[in-house]
Amino acid sequence: MISPDINAIREQVSLALIEDLGGELNAHNDITANLIDESENATATIITREQCVICGVAWVEQAFALIDERLELVWQVKDGDTVAADTTLLTLTGSARAILTAERVALNFLQTLSATATVTASYAKLLAGSHTKILDTRKTLPGLRMAQKYAVHCGGGQNHRIGLFDAFLIKENHIFSCGSIEKAISRAKEMKPGKPVEVEVESLEELQQALLAGADIVMLDNFTNEQIQKAVALTQGQCKLEVSGNITDERLSSLATLGVDYISSGALTKNVKAIDLSLRVNLA
Repeated sequence: MISPDINAIREQVSLALIEDLGGELNAHNDITANLIDESENATATIITREQCVICGVAWVEQAFALIDERLELVWQVKDGDTVAADTTLLTLTGSARAILTAERVALNFLQTLSATATVTASYAKLLAGSHTKILDTRKTLPGLRMAQKYAVHCGGGQNHRIGLFDAFLIKENHIFSCGSIEKAISRAKEMKPGKPVEVEVESLEELQQALLAGADIVMLDNFTNEQIQKAVALTQGQCKLEVSGNITDERLSSLATLGVDYISSGALTKNVKAIDLSLRVNLA
């Protein structure tokens, strides 16, 4: 499981704020917020306009703290909670300027990570009752790899490899460049003993080659349900099987009945539609 690293989150949020504030972390650069009297205090609430699974609490806290550590935040929810539309998520109290300066960055993280968690939860629900697990991919938004993988966990999914360093995933171009599936797997096991070795295959013949070469996991790329059934029968538990490609809501339920171990989908992270959130201010 990916766990939030508070130092990494702080750096990530800081970069987002610097982007918003013209190249430096200086709240005085928010020329619109400076229209408000510096002594003006306010109470604000963040509300979701749609049902969702919450993710991003730590990112929101850092966004407001980096602008003004004196702001008081009271959460009504936590990461992983499923909430209904029009639910109040957070109440803030303190400088009106600070709240409005940090608002957009805070909401950007919360709406994006909650979107990933929400989509993941919908996929996991369709797989409920089976042993098949939903996995993420490396198709994450640039700079949000660890954050989105944490969001997948909050939504009830599991994490695939983190990047190019922690597991082998041998694809068509790797196979072509190495000369064969057998050569690619052999080199992987020699190079990094103990690292998981996964191979993407496009046919039952390639699956057989991967099994003979000792793959730990085989990804069935764009297999039909009929082909997947044959692959499960051929594999007989010799390795884990993962299905990828053409994964839709309609297809998930049927895939759960076929006996594969994993279904991976880039849609969890790359196709997300931001959750509709709103922040409203009341002056003290």
